[in-house]
Amino acid sequence: MNTFLDILGNIPWWVYIIIILALVAIRDIFIQKSHTISHNFPIVGHLRYWLESIGPEMRQYFVANNREELPFNRIERGWIYASAKKENNYEGFGTDRDIYAHQHIFINNAMFPFKVDKNHPNSIDKSFLPCAKVMGAFNNRKRPYRPASIINVSAMSFGSLSAKAIESLNKGVKIADAYHNTGEGGLSPYHSHGGDVIFHFGTGYFGVRGEDGNFSLEKLKKLVEDNPFIRAIEIKLSQGAKPGKGGVLPASKITKEISEIRHVPMGQDVLSPPNHSAFSTIPEMVDFIETIAEATGLPVGIKAAIGKLNQWKELADLMKKTGKGPDFITVDGGEGGTGAAPPSFADHVSLPWVYGFGDLYKLFKDRDLTERIVFIGSGKLGFPAKAAMAFAMGADCINVAREAMMSIGCIQAQVCHTNRCPAGVATQSKWLQQGINIPLKSERLAQYFKTFKKEFIEITHAAGYEHPCQFTMDDIEVNVDDHNLSKQLSNTYQYNKTPVPFTSMQDLKDCIYLGGKK
Repeated sequence: MNTFLDILGNIPWWVYIIIILALVAIRDIFIQKSHTISHNFPIVGHLRYWLESIGPEMRQYFVANNREELPFNRIERGWIYASAKKENNYEGFGTDRDIYAHQHIFINNAMFPFKVDKNHPNSIDKSFLPCAKVMGAFNNRKRPYRPASIINVSAMSFGSLSAKAIESLNKGVKIADAYHNTGEGGLSPYHSHGGDVIFHFGTGYFGVRGEDGNFSLEKLKKLVEDNPFIRAIEIKLSQGAKPGKGGVLPASKITKEISEIRHVPMGQDVLSPPNHSAFSTIPEMVDFIETIAEATGLPVGIKAAIGKLNQWKELADLMKKTGKGPDFITVDGGEGGTGAAPPSFADHVSLPWVYGFGDLYKLFKDRDLTERIVFIGSGKLGFPAKAAMAFAMGADCINVAREAMMSIGCIQAQVCHTNRCPAGVATQSKWLQQGINIPLKSERLAQYFKTFKKEFIEITHAAGYEHPCQFTMDDIEVNVDDHNLSKQLSNTYQYNKTPVPFTSMQDLKDCIYLGGKK
């Protein structure tokens, strides 16, 4: 035995390397049959696959310029990171944007900005910016709700995101006086740390499903009774990443805890059906909304990505006729997506937010319905200039998903669907989640929201207004084409938003429904 070990010890190290490489070459040529490149070019062919695997990171860090990357470029990500960390988020030597590019946004400033006196709410709190409308006020719901923040966390499920990420977001919205949408994965313990919650469910009815897999009103009633921090109910019809296709949670991300919360088996992909079993027509949906609102006392809304408008017209006509219907509508843009989606859906199905929202708002405005609905925008709107455009078009609040993820550490690795998120945000791996410091990350989400609201208020004041709800379509211009480089939104989208009733920021601060006080 000693002689054998002595022989091995006398073999030079480089011989071992040659032996290992020879074994790899034999495997490449004679054993594996699935990879042509490594078969034809043994050993060195592996280099190609390795370089391909780190291609996104190489482009992100070394190749792409500051304004080039998608879905969020380096400047956008840098602004979110700096805002969340309360660092310097300014830029020097002028903008490096191409301000003549298609769809570049211009905000028309006033000659004299809005003047903030020393007793004004924004003089006391520079990030105080509640919604100008009250959810459920028109339909006389028992528990109307005025969101205390115009920027909130969009629908992202526990399962799609990690437990530590969800807890960080919930604690963050509490600090920022915002709300936290649960996503369709159900209400988890990690949503229950003091932040206002909008309970969201889709076709899988996770968290409120009966033994037969269908919707259970009794479970929803008990859920609301047991969790008074639930301020509203949102029914998902579709989402921007994959409208017309149910949610997808890969089997690799399903833990025992998620299985119990959602009432789904382990070891299988969870695929929500594309259709609801609780309703199949517009009248049935309106009756469903009214039943839930009556049973819970909460405002009830719907979320959808926008494509064909025929059924939306039917909904608007029925709302006009009956005085019933959703208290709020969340419009998701086709550019959205935080989880798993087929590229054919993510790239091509449903309209981008500006087109979809413009079409839908105009439809409701033509029927004089806009004042009774709170419109929520969702689709890369987590930047003050984009939010100004959204409010000018008729949005009353915005929800952010990926921007919120980035504020707590997401690096846009774009591996959300693999359970290998290196930042621990979109994974169920306990090891990868270890890097999330919940107290720190919750503060960063809150700081991003506060910075966003502060800068949005400053832009609003620069335009001569006290609250963003006062923006009109003529206050924003966008580049359209080479012949007429800049058009006001009213000319671009062919409508004017309905003026939102607004007296003063102080009245919003004194509202009894602000942040669910009553």
